[in-house]
Amino acid sequence: MATTRAAQQIAQAKAEYDAFLTTCPSHKLVERISGKWVVLILAALGSGPDCAGDPRPMRYSELSRLLAGVSQKMLTQTLRSLERDGLISRTVIPTVPVTVSYELTDLGLSLFRTMRGLKQWAQTHMDEVFAHRTMSLTRSARSGGQQAFPRSA
Repeated sequence: MATTRAAQQIAQAKAEYDAFLTTCPSHKLVERISGKWVVLILAALGSGPDCAGDPRPMRYSELSRLLAGVSQKMLTQTLRSLERDGLISRTVIPTVPVTVSYELTDLGLSLFRTMRGLKQWAQTHMDEVFAHRTMSLTRSARSGGQQAFPRSA
């Protein structure tokens, strides 16, 4: 009977997840998976360096080369958190030197499918975003405002 009660409590808690509440675990998960490096790591593991292939394992050094601007510390921390959350698996191959590869789990693959559109959307619509930024700067300059939106933002 106790297990039925526990199962009911778990089911009720799941039904009550609300990512808009900062105290909700789903809020923390959305915060974690929405990070720039998470999106790019999932994209790399989900479709390879050309972002057009099938999911495949990648070595740490491959990811590091592919993800321009990521520090070793940030890449390591992000990979560890993704592994801890069950989104990727880490395989150590006993070679000299040791080879470590990362691969999407089924859970990670389901998230990749959801998030790959974000990367594609950003690449497809960047010119439109730049055009809107330029129009906003022009309007701001005409009205005397000094808002600036750098191209890299």
